[in-house]
Amino acid sequence: MIKVVTIGEIVVEIMAVAPGKGFREPIELVGPYPSGAPAIFIDQLAKQGQPCAMVSCVGNDDFGWLNIERLRQDGVDVSAIRVHEDAVTGSAFVRYRTDGQRDFVFNIKHSANGQIGLTEAAKAVIASAGHLHVMGSSLVSAGIIEAVLFALEQIKARGGTVSFDPNIRKEMLGFVGLREALDKVLAQTDLFMPSGSEVLLFSQESSEETAVWDILARGVRAIVLKQGAAGARYLDGKDDLFVPAFAVEEIDPTGAGDAFGATFLAGWLGGLDAETNLRRANGAGALAVGRKGPMEGTSTRAELDAFVSQQVAA
Repeated sequence: MIKVVTIGEIVVEIMAVAPGKGFREPIELVGPYPSGAPAIFIDQLAKQGQPCAMVSCVGNDDFGWLNIERLRQDGVDVSAIRVHEDAVTGSAFVRYRTDGQRDFVFNIKHSANGQIGLTEAAKAVIASAGHLHVMGSSLVSAGIIEAVLFALEQIKARGGTVSFDPNIRKEMLGFVGLREALDKVLAQTDLFMPSGSEVLLFSQESSEETAVWDILARGVRAIVLKQGAAGARYLDGKDDLFVPAFAVEEIDPTGAGDAFGATFLAGWLGGLDAETNLRRANGAGALAVGRKGPMEGTSTRAELDAFVSQQVAA
C-alpha cells in the first residue's frame, strides 16, 4: 500500500462548555483534545488502514505527548514529529456561538509549530512516501512551505501523487508566501478537495460550476467538492456525481471535513469507485460531527462500514 505523508500543525483544542461569545469572562472549559487539521486527517487515514506519517513539531509537554501518543496508538508513523525542548505545543481555545459560528484564541505561529521544517527525520519519511497530502491552512510559515514544496518535488519526481485540501479563508491570503505556495501545490495536484466556494480562490471564473471545470482543464485529475450537510460531488472530466450526506445530530463539526477527506483519499488510493467512496467519506463526516472533540470523531474502517451499512439499510 502507498504511504502517505502530511506536513503541518499539531495543537490541543480546549473548548467552552456553554455557547456564547468569546473568552472575556471565566467560563467552564473541557479538554485538552488532540487536534490540528493535518493531525486529524492523518489520524483518520491511519484508522482506515493506510500507511501514513506526519511531519510536525510539538513541545516537550503534556499537550505534545497527548498528541503523539494518540497518533502513534492509531497507527501513524510519528518518527518525524519533532519534540522541541524550548517551545510549547500549539493550542486553540474554541467557543461556539448560539448561531453555530465560533470564536478562537490561537497559539500556533509562535508555538512549536513555528519550528516545523526539513529535519533529517522529515526527509526520511518523505523519501518513504508515495503520496503527499497538503492542507492549505498549514502553509503559513516559511519552514512548512519549504518542507511541503520539497516533498512535492521529491514525490512527484518518482511518480507519486498529491492531494490538496485548501481549508483556507480569504483573510489568510495576505500571509507572506501563501498565495504563491497554494498555486504551486495546485499545479501539481492530482486530487483536489475544496469546500464549497473555496474553489473560487483558485480560478478566475465567477461560479463554482465553471471554476471546477476550469481547474480540471488545467490538469487536476479529480475534484471532490465538499458541501457539508448537503453532501459531496465528484468530478474527473468523465464522471460527475453527487452523493447526499447522512442526516445525523450535530454535536461538534470540527474535524468532519478532515475525516471526510482522509476517508476519500484512502478509497481513491485503493481504487474504490467514486460513488461508494463518497458514501463512505460522508459516513466518516457524519460520525465525526456526532462526537465532541476534533479528533474524537475519527473512525476505524470497521466502525465506518457498520455505520454506512446501517444507514443505507434504514
